[in-house]
Amino acid sequence: MFDEERPSLLPLPAEPFRHYEHGRRTVHLDGCVEVAAAYYGAPPGWVGREVSVQWDALHVRLLDPNTGELLREHRRKPRGWRSVHPEDRPKKTAPGVLQLLARADRAGISIGAVCRTIHARQAEAGVRRIQGVLSLVKRHGSVPVERACREALDLGVPDYRFVRRWIEKHPPHAELLRQVDPLIRELTHYRDLFDRLTQTPN
Repeated sequence: MFDEERPSLLPLPAEPFRHYEHGRRTVHLDGCVEVAAAYYGAPPGWVGREVSVQWDALHVRLLDPNTGELLREHRRKPRGWRSVHPEDRPKKTAPGVLQLLARADRAGISIGAVCRTIHARQAEAGVRRIQGVLSLVKRHGSVPVERACREALDLGVPDYRFVRRWIEKHPPHAELLRQVDPLIRELTHYRDLFDRLTQTPN
């Protein structure tokens, strides 16, 4: 029976049939979507819009969610890496990125300087790090982040990771706990007062 079918058989494909995982992603301000902690560029004009994503061990595909048209296909990258087609790199700074840099300037002189240095060195690839610095401002306040950014500039390492680690080693609340307002009495005074008020007369 096999001999009879042999003339009709076709050669095996060069690679196995692709089994994709599927999902939807919103294109980030840096023009990329995230898959398994790696970043893949979408065509210009897709920032803030949702795309369909298919991925396997070798490839990541971005598709138009309405038409199914293939927008971009990338080779799979390790965690933290980026893949952007050369023609998709922006020719000028996007308005959303300019707004981020303006927010950083308002937060503090050193904060703005660190964020602008990140952008000058990494362009759109640094947007997530700029947002990371601003998230530290939201979480801890501008004073400790400004101090950390000044330290980063002085040491020549204006990077989000340095700022985050500096704050972790110098937590703002620890400094607040060391501050004693002269208007606040020692706790022993309140304890003694409470003891006197609660004593039962003989």
